This record gives sequence, structure tokens and C-alpha cells, in this order.
Amino acid sequence: MSTETTGRATDQAIAKLKELISSGEFTAGARLPTERELTHRFGLSRSSLREAVRALALVGVLESRVGDGTYVTTLEPDLLLTGIGFVSDLVEAGSLLEIHRVRRILEPEATRLATPRLTDEDFERLRDCLHRMETASGVPAFIEADTAFHRVILDACGNAALASLIQNLSSGTLRARLWQSVVAQGATEATLVAHRNIYNALVSRDEDMAAAADVMHLGIAEEWLRTFVGEHSDARAPND
Repeated sequence: MSTETTGRATDQAIAKLKELISSGEFTAGARLPTERELTHRFGLSRSSLREAVRALALVGVLESRVGDGTYVTTLEPDLLLTGIGFVSDLVEAGSLLEIHRVRRILEPEATRLATPRLTDEDFERLRDCLHRMETASGVPAFIEADTAFHRVILDACGNAALASLIQNLSSGTLRARLWQSVVAQGATEATLVAHRNIYNALVSRDEDMAAAADVMHLGIAEEWLRTFVGEHSDARAPND
């Protein structure tokens, strides 16, 4: 059997397994029938079925338990969207701008949604994140505090899918490159001011102002990231 034929058979198996789940026949946490039962039901080979199960396990849809069979996962957004974070860690410098622009579209709305939902405990966490950013001794510490700051807001937005999507778009690689650009351009204080503006708007429970502050923060960050991408591209360009 050719590689192309095998690939088509695997795609068919993936489609059939997805149909079992999307139709509601097998819900989150359910145990799938045995491999023998599924190959008979689908009319496909065991190798194609196994490849399909592996593929769906990689994207968080299925979970294979040794000696116990194959189960549908919880199908929670955090689990299903992790692949986006993996991809954003691997893309080339130029594509980071595109990913950041998607974040720029989505994140201000999450901030708006979170504004009336944040608790006193959340505000305490945000203040702690700001303090850690102010006292950070290097890029890794900046990234950790920055990630935690935005995670508090995302956790409070009330939309798990939106929060997970933004979180995975804001991968460690993207944040690292952004912060390297910030530090290189001596823009640390400006970044802190942007985060303080977001915090102050959140404390005031001003949804429009909070979203606007996040738009400004991400817009400025995009300019710094564009500089990083430009420098990266110039460094790779052949000499004339």
C-alpha cells in the first residue's frame, strides 16, 4: 500500500472517529469500543485506525490508557487548543507579527469581559505581578510576571475558549522575543506604564478604558516586535 493510500485511509479513520464524538454517541470521558470492533465497523485496517487514534491523541481529543483502552478526553478548550501554542513556538519571525495581531484583536475583548468579574483576590495577584515586573532582574523574570498578569485577567473573562485561545497565541517564544526587543530598546518603563494603565482601568471597573488600555499596550508591543522581526530578517539576508 502506497504512502498516499495509507494517508487517505488514516484521514478516513480520523473523520469516522470525530463523527462518533461530534454526534454525541461517545461523549467526554467515554471509553471507545475495542480496536477490533472499530476496524470492523469502519471497514478500515488496524494500522489506519491506530494512526488515527495517535493523531487525535496528539491534539487532545483521545487518550490511550495502557491496558485499559482508548477514552475521549474532557474536550476542554485548554486541552484542545494547546496545539496552537506549539505551532506559535515554531513559526518563523515574520509570522510572529501575524500571531500577535490576532492576539491584539481578541485580548482587549477578554479584558473588557473580565473588568466587572475581577475579585479582590485577583487585584492582589495583579499588584503582585506588577511588583515582580518592576523588580525583575532579567527577561525570564519579566516574561513570567507578564504572563501571570494577563493570565489573571483571562481567567476572569468568563469564556474558557477565548481565554485558552489567547493564552496559546501568547506563547513563551513570542513573549520572549517581544521582551528581548523591549529590553534592547530600553522600553521597560514604558511597558510597565502600559500594564499599570490596564490595572488602573480594571480597578475603576471601566470596561471601555480597560479594553482601550490593552489595545494601546498591544499596539506599542507590535511596533517593538516589528523592529525585532526587521532586525532578524536583516541579519539573515545575504550580503550584496
